[in-house]
Amino acid sequence: MLEISVPDIGDFDEVEVVEILVAKGDRVEFDDPLVSIESDKATMEIPSTAAGIIADLRVAEGDRVSEGSVLVVIEADEEGEPASQRDDDASQEEPRGGASASTSSAPSDPEAGSETSAQPTLAKPPLVEHELSADAANPVPDREGLPHASPLVRRYARELGVPIADTPGTGHHGRVLIDDLKRQVRDRFAEGGSNTTSQLGTGIPPMPVVDHSAFGTIREQPLTRIQKVSGPALHRSWLTVPHVTQHDEADVTALEKFRRDQREAASERGLKLSPLLFVMKAIVIALEEHPTFRASLAREGDRLLIKEYFHLGIAVDTDQGLVVPVIRDVDRKGIFELAAELMATAERARARKLRPDDLRGACFTISSLGGIGGTAFSPIVNAPEVAILGLSKTKVAAVWEGPSPIDLSSPLEGRVVETSGQFVPRLMLPFSLSYDHRVIDGAEAARFTSRLSRLLSDPAGLLL
Repeated sequence: MLEISVPDIGDFDEVEVVEILVAKGDRVEFDDPLVSIESDKATMEIPSTAAGIIADLRVAEGDRVSEGSVLVVIEADEEGEPASQRDDDASQEEPRGGASASTSSAPSDPEAGSETSAQPTLAKPPLVEHELSADAANPVPDREGLPHASPLVRRYARELGVPIADTPGTGHHGRVLIDDLKRQVRDRFAEGGSNTTSQLGTGIPPMPVVDHSAFGTIREQPLTRIQKVSGPALHRSWLTVPHVTQHDEADVTALEKFRRDQREAASERGLKLSPLLFVMKAIVIALEEHPTFRASLAREGDRLLIKEYFHLGIAVDTDQGLVVPVIRDVDRKGIFELAAELMATAERARARKLRPDDLRGACFTISSLGGIGGTAFSPIVNAPEVAILGLSKTKVAAVWEGPSPIDLSSPLEGRVVETSGQFVPRLMLPFSLSYDHRVIDGAEAARFTSRLSRLLSDPAGLLL
């Protein structure tokens, strides 16, 4: 028997099992997906490391698992499983034993480990979380005397300003879960009182409790997982980053003509040339000339960390909410290459197939609402980045071409004079730059947006 466990998934702990892709008795081949797990905004499938028959399922939808947590037990084919994989799994069986998701990193009982390796896995009860060693069943608090909680929960507690020590845990052996933190916040707001704001650490008076059902029928709709995760992050950015938004626009008439002229060439490759692609190339040039916009403020607040790479976060609208996958090395890729990568990434995002690494490492973010509508908006900086660009819907505007029709030579006021100029229709792209005023001042932001406007107005210069 072979236990398939959660592999290394990066800096994530207690991720949720969102879908079971196999059933007991099913036959699977090497690399077939077994379960789907979701961490933050990314969903990933855990593949089988061997071919064989599913003998037992150790998790259910909604369970939370960590690296090393056993997912399924497979009756592996002797010849279908690679020898190297059998050796690796055999070496890992004893230390992992039957640890559950919440105790996979806890030391296991040596006797229990040897017993596990000696007996068939099917002899274990289905709920392996009850097969805990003495150390795991009676966890020792850390040196600060805090209850047990995963790094993800502790980080979330810091974001909310909720003391872990004062939060009753409802998880296994009193483990504090994210739901416990949310319940603690709700309870404290409901209590009111003078100590609520100081304990939450925001200094903001709590919202009054209103019984909305007293005014008519209401219907509860749970937040999506993306909303639950992104909400606190956006709130943190809004509270900690002093936001300023600079609005500008670019004449993209020539750029749009060039884009339409290239549609046939793109179609032959199965691609669509979105205006966003050209904005990405323009942003890279502007970031090269204005490195402060690709920086982050050091934790101590005394220096900037300027990134010498050009990875752009691109906001993608999905049925679950907004996600921001990262397109890497935009400076090294051409328009067609970016078009293919952006299309594939957006499809993975909407199918909830993004990996954790797909969401990390951006130095600047672009959020485009041009396909929906609007004239301007103020996007929230995706901290620790220091700037974000919002794109609105293009519009046709009358632009004056020719000598100025206003004579400003008079010391009192300008006057209209006869000129040979005229108003002509031009296609204009409104955009909004939000930035961290601790790092970027208004003059620098205006220079950045002016440079971006010039770049988008000249497609030939943009692509050179």
